[in-house]
Amino acid sequence: VSPPLEWSGVPDGTAELVLLVEDPDAGSVPTVHWLVTGIDPHSTGTGEGQVPPGGQQWPNSFGGIGWAGPHPPFGDDPHRYFFRLYAVREPLPLPDRPQAPDVHRALRRRQLASGNLVGTFGR
Repeated sequence: VSPPLEWSGVPDGTAELVLLVEDPDAGSVPTVHWLVTGIDPHSTGTGEGQVPPGGQQWPNSFGGIGWAGPHPPFGDDPHRYFFRLYAVREPLPLPDRPQAPDVHRALRRRQLASGNLVGTFGR
């Protein structure tokens, strides 16, 4: 179940918000746990287990659509999970199954602002 999230301070000129949750400790390419585009820039958050208002969920790195909770291997050090919310001036051009580098590349000239929240999880 995806966690509840709140945000504020979305800049003027924002066409949409993009939420990217990734685990940079999972390998050479960060693992995408959740990618949501098209989020209403007037929204202020999302509830537990909900898709942010107006949002379109994309495939995660595990092959499903939407939120994929933390999956660090048993015995690994705790992994970091970066929740990043981006304000963008126009929708992102993404392939059908984007990986983290695809999203970061698409954000380069479209990003107006961003915010980060980092959590850790181990087992």
